[in-house]
Amino acid sequence: MTPTTPEPGVGEHNLGWSLAVLLRRWHELVETVLADLPHGSRGYHVLAAASRGDAPTQAALAERLLIDRSVMTYLIDDLEAADLVRRRADPGDRRVRRVCPTDHGVEVLARADALVEHVEERVLDGLDEDLRAQFRAVATRAATAVQEAAPDTDPCAAVLRVVGEGEASTGS
Repeated sequence: MTPTTPEPGVGEHNLGWSLAVLLRRWHELVETVLADLPHGSRGYHVLAAASRGDAPTQAALAERLLIDRSVMTYLIDDLEAADLVRRRADPGDRRVRRVCPTDHGVEVLARADALVEHVEERVLDGLDEDLRAQFRAVATRAATAVQEAAPDTDPCAAVLRVVGEGEASTGS
């Protein structure tokens, strides 16, 4: 048996094992394809959140992505240094900084979105197209319900528990 194989008869009813295997594989592949992006998947999530909808504040990004505010500062500093985002003063309150994607950031995000989509298809390759769509919809619904019930739950901490502290920090 491999380390990811559950005890006989356990895997078919063990949601934790199933999610951990999927998350580990997703994380390994995404960190590989996003190796050139500052902070890998975490940088990707920040860039994506900053690029969709109105330009969020740095504090709103930290809250939405459940990333400590001081860590968010470093993430945005590095994304800014790579010309992916820039901070702009809010016209209504000059003390507030909004995080906006640069043109280069929009281009990089489009490529990263395609890479992540390819990884997700690869991770779910064992399912036919209808089951993949159904799995994504159900997983999104379940995650949203959990987040709404416990908004202080940190999904990044959950990932660190699954992939291990050392592995996750090397991709950040």
